[in-house]
Amino acid sequence: MLKPKHFAYANMVTPKLVAKIEAEEPALRLALLIDADNAQAAVIEGILAEVARFGEATVKRIYGDFTSPHSASWKKVLQKYAIKPVQQFAYTTGKNATDSTLIIDAMDLLYTRRFDGFCLVTSDSDFTGLATRIREEGLVVLGFGEQKTPDAFRNACNKFVLTELLRPAETGSLSAAVKPEPTAAPALPPATALTQAAAPSLPQDFMLSALDQSSGENGWAHLGTFGSYLTKLKPDFDPRVYGFRKLSDLVRSRQDIFVTEERALPGQAQKQLYLKPR
Repeated sequence: MLKPKHFAYANMVTPKLVAKIEAEEPALRLALLIDADNAQAAVIEGILAEVARFGEATVKRIYGDFTSPHSASWKKVLQKYAIKPVQQFAYTTGKNATDSTLIIDAMDLLYTRRFDGFCLVTSDSDFTGLATRIREEGLVVLGFGEQKTPDAFRNACNKFVLTELLRPAETGSLSAAVKPEPTAAPALPPATALTQAAAPSLPQDFMLSALDQSSGENGWAHLGTFGSYLTKLKPDFDPRVYGFRKLSDLVRSRQDIFVTEERALPGQAQKQLYLKPR
């Protein structure tokens, strides 16, 4: 039987989960599982930083054949970041034994009931079933993969993050993965190297639809509720793709689309951001 706290994560995305992207302290206990055959070592530091925004990775494992030249880059970072390698030899050509090993381990960890969620680092759609099964248990699934990752796996996660956004400053660029188009309004100065590349155009219809679903009878929506609906409708939605570090930065900059208002709530020192369509 599931522990009571796990039912808090039964929905696709909770406002609490989305709020962690903005500023909340980490609370989730996470298992980080990396498919070395479908992930690059160059983004590991960014992945760990991103995971830390949601919670603590109490288990960090990577699966692959580390006798292969393909995995040479991973061997250089495993000790530095305390990631446990799980060696998996290729039993036969054309078959991926790594996938099976990772899935078996994930299910073993799932049934320990010690975790609030899983972080799956892969661009392989073969893990769609695993992500779906974990969510059936009421746990959060955070996916990390490249732009080529199929929609099936992206949509099976509560939240999906493009690893192109997590590359170091000297190599970080979305230009090779996303064809840029000019934005309707200038973006704020980029806070990190993640937004150095030109951003694609903002999906206004999609965002206004999410805002309509998340707003109250007075037409206003809390930023956290709005962010929750965005991710429910599109798990790979990320303001950094459009040149903004946070969702609050994005909506404040697009005064041609949104009306924003900061409100001081009773008993809270920090103001809360609300928005509505212009």
